[in-house]
Amino acid sequence: MEMREIEIFLTAAEELHFTRAAERLGISPARVSQSIKKQERHIGAPLFDRTTRAVRLSPLGEQLYRALKDGHRQITQGITTAQATADGTAGTLTLGTLGPNSVAIKNVADLFLARHPNARVLHREIQPASPLDLLKSGEVDVAHLWLPIREPDLTVRPTPHSSAVLLMVSTDHPYAHRDAIGLEDLGDCAVVEGQSIPAYMEEVFNPWHTPSGRPVRRGPKVTTWQEALSAVASGQATAGVTAEVADLYPWPSLAFVPIRDAAPCRWAFAWRTSAETPLIRAFAQAAADAR
Repeated sequence: MEMREIEIFLTAAEELHFTRAAERLGISPARVSQSIKKQERHIGAPLFDRTTRAVRLSPLGEQLYRALKDGHRQITQGITTAQATADGTAGTLTLGTLGPNSVAIKNVADLFLARHPNARVLHREIQPASPLDLLKSGEVDVAHLWLPIREPDLTVRPTPHSSAVLLMVSTDHPYAHRDAIGLEDLGDCAVVEGQSIPAYMEEVFNPWHTPSGRPVRRGPKVTTWQEALSAVASGQATAGVTAEVADLYPWPSLAFVPIRDAAPCRWAFAWRTSAETPLIRAFAQAAADAR
């Protein structure tokens, strides 16, 4: 029995309907019927009991189906694994995300894994205070970060996703009960200071100056997201954040105030250009198609 004949038999055994089996396989019903008859002649007994109303497996057909099903699955999985290894789409992709944003790109990871069953995704948390560190050190393969990213050694692929920018304050802060504030109001605030973040990236959430040119004071330097939350909750500073943070971190000591004239935060996937692999290209394609 050739591989194609085995596939026809197994599909017909699962559908118990030659026309539906033909549709699954992309062939004609006559081709299915001819193949089954050929197999029955070769074996020497009927594999299906056919009537004008239904098609059922014969006892011999049941036995053959059980015998072939697992072996066929192992063969196809072995071929798929070999192909994935050959084209570089087998292995682990380390994906870096900022706290709540792993939820926003779940559809991308799901599509990538559905297309490449021999790949796996390992998640690493990126700290907003040092967003490029894990990527530059090679500890993550692909990072989901906010724009702009102006690093000559990185490839950047923007996504269509954007987020509103809010000001995170303690519930005791004078702005806590406002419906909204403006960027000019940041001149009366202290904002958390990052650790190793490019100034142009920090500007997106925590500007250095207000629109009129007033400096925006820096509060305590933080190294982790948890430290930023604690600094704000304790009233030591404020912090610009995305709207997703308000949904996922509803601490009773925190309040989130819209900034009416803040530009939306836009997002992208980035990776080291020199370290691009077939696995990274496959993930980038999934990100593009998931739109």
